[in-house]
Amino acid sequence: MSRSDYNGEGKSSGRGAGNYRKKSYARGNAPVKKHREVNPSLNSGLIRLNKYVANSGVCSRREADTYIAAGNVTVNGKPVTEMGHKVSLTDEVRFDGRLLNPEKKEYILLNKPKNFITTTKDEKGRRTVMELISNATKSRLVPVGRLDRNTTGLLLFTNDGDLAKKLTHPRHGVRKIYHVELNKNLKTEDLHKIQEGVMLEDGLIKVDEISYLNNAPKKEVGVEIHSGKNRIVRRIFEQLGYEVVKLDRVIFANLTKKDLPRGHWRPLTDQEVINLGMVQS
Repeated sequence: MSRSDYNGEGKSSGRGAGNYRKKSYARGNAPVKKHREVNPSLNSGLIRLNKYVANSGVCSRREADTYIAAGNVTVNGKPVTEMGHKVSLTDEVRFDGRLLNPEKKEYILLNKPKNFITTTKDEKGRRTVMELISNATKSRLVPVGRLDRNTTGLLLFTNDGDLAKKLTHPRHGVRKIYHVELNKNLKTEDLHKIQEGVMLEDGLIKVDEISYLNNAPKKEVGVEIHSGKNRIVRRIFEQLGYEVVKLDRVIFANLTKKDLPRGHWRPLTDQEVINLGMVQS
């Protein structure tokens, strides 16, 4: 983590904070219609086979026509080579033997404010992050990983189960950078201890990088870490006698908060989706 990396992308604008204080969550977000498709035809409940294949993420619709003509696609166990063939969502469609899901994959990035639980529903009736993206899509999205109630910053949502598993699996070491504000200045010797590794109840934890922030008090630091353990950043500092007053995730898997005010969301660009798919261990 370079200081320019953090300082250039991490700070959220006052405009974002003002938006969520006024309860204007999700207003003014980018239009969603061009990023969403309704899978079945509105009236018939049927969908063209090439669209079904394309929506599953295998290829483009034009390429799907080629594969269909070549007999690569089966419907309910039988090859279908007819152009324009329509199927229902209850049909079993396979591409080279692989079962397809016609739901168009979607990816939404949220700049999470405080006081929202990272879950799809809460039995105690507390507000959840799903409220913040309620007008983003009709697809059922789930959050990738978690941010605790008082932690702010980047949170990704998707219906792409394979990518979600990849981004949360420890062996892929997804990059995460946090802006941490403590209740008191971080001593230099404690900064070095964190660099070397801190022993917690569940083992030794090492950060990838930690540094004081330019032009900020020494109680504010940037922390880059790959571990996805529960409350890991807070526990590191608590172990050394500090209280984390504010915790903000400013980078997640190379996605940043740039131009994304607090409480607002946006769809990922095609290039960002491609970049996420290239995450490696």
